[in-house]
Amino acid sequence: MLYLLDADTLITGDRRAYPVKRFPVFWEWLRHQGTIGNVKVPLEQYEEVTSGRGDIVDWLCTEESKAALILNEELDPGLVADTIMGGYGALDENGVELVGRDPFLISYGRVEPGQRTVVSFEVSKPSKQGANRKVPDVCRGFGVPCCSLFDMIEALDFTTDWRP
Repeated sequence: MLYLLDADTLITGDRRAYPVKRFPVFWEWLRHQGTIGNVKVPLEQYEEVTSGRGDIVDWLCTEESKAALILNEELDPGLVADTIMGGYGALDENGVELVGRDPFLISYGRVEPGQRTVVSFEVSKPSKQGANRKVPDVCRGFGVPCCSLFDMIEALDFTTDWRP
């Protein structure tokens, strides 16, 4: 299973769960998981995070992190358009801005059905419509598994005494 990280997973992971400076072992483990092909960050999500500032940006911008974590794939624009229309509906400019880069993340999850899981801290809210739809709900509509960072950590069996 390939886990695809949403930008919020990295940002919230650093700010609220495993700050880079306090839990470097977690981030070393995550980079290792990227190196062995279990975890990747689509370029669109990478750019979303690295457009900001902070420890997570500094960590992601190292050559070692980029080489390990960036998903080296190009999406079919038709797949992204299908994800937008099928997942969110017709969007105006404000809607496109509101959904941001989520359709790319979900589209990468659709590339290999059953082989990829989207990782996001967004919480399902099935009543939301259009551009307000949440990643887990759009994923569900396309049959793409979606989980939280904590579910991924459990599935990949992170421990603080891991060794590469």
